[in-house]
Amino acid sequence: MAGTLIVALDLDTRGEAERLVAQLGDSVDFYKIGYQLFYGGDGLALGKALLAAGKRVFFDLKLLDIDNTVEKGVAAIARTDATMLTVHAYPKAMRAAAKAAEGSGLTVLGVTVLTSMDDRDLEEAGYARDAAGLVALRVGQAKAAGIGGIVCSPYEAAMVRSIVGPGLAIVTPGIRPAGSELGDQKRAAEPAEALAAGASHLVVGRPITAAADPAAAARDILSQMAGGTRLA
Repeated sequence: MAGTLIVALDLDTRGEAERLVAQLGDSVDFYKIGYQLFYGGDGLALGKALLAAGKRVFFDLKLLDIDNTVEKGVAAIARTDATMLTVHAYPKAMRAAAKAAEGSGLTVLGVTVLTSMDDRDLEEAGYARDAAGLVALRVGQAKAAGIGGIVCSPYEAAMVRSIVGPGLAIVTPGIRPAGSELGDQKRAAEPAEALAAGASHLVVGRPITAAADPAAAARDILSQMAGGTRLA
């Protein structure tokens, strides 16, 4: 089964984002808004406008704070009717987020290990586990917390799927079509590879946003996704 493409609006201004959305037209209906646009480019208002226009929105805010603050932040995002929201996959944060999202249409995603990090980066940060080991720990905690999905690299998607089963979303950034530059991604994969490993949603930014023809780039990625088979 083909997965879902999410285009990352990693742009500076609302105007830039709106122009890209217009270029992509009906080929894309799911957009990620992260720090860059949310804080610097009126991203919250843009997200609400996209939702009102029938698009789906993923607020990638990676919340982590005391329980009460996380709970209130998640509740505020849930009231926008957003589709997805990230929190860091720490047990208390995930439990607070799950409580706040209960009864809404918001899927809370736990961010395990950033795709820009490898084992050496984790060692430098003081973790005793390698990337795969830390992802496995966080995934088990996410499942126990009752959140709706996981963010992980394509490298860990198969392991994550084996732990969470078919019901939870597995969202994989670090997607690079054949021939694309990796940029700052260290654990990346091609679209069909990620889907075959068990991913349900693929986040793609620069291969689309920096393309000379973003709509053509999106269509190419969707074609690659359609050729892949997701493992349940």
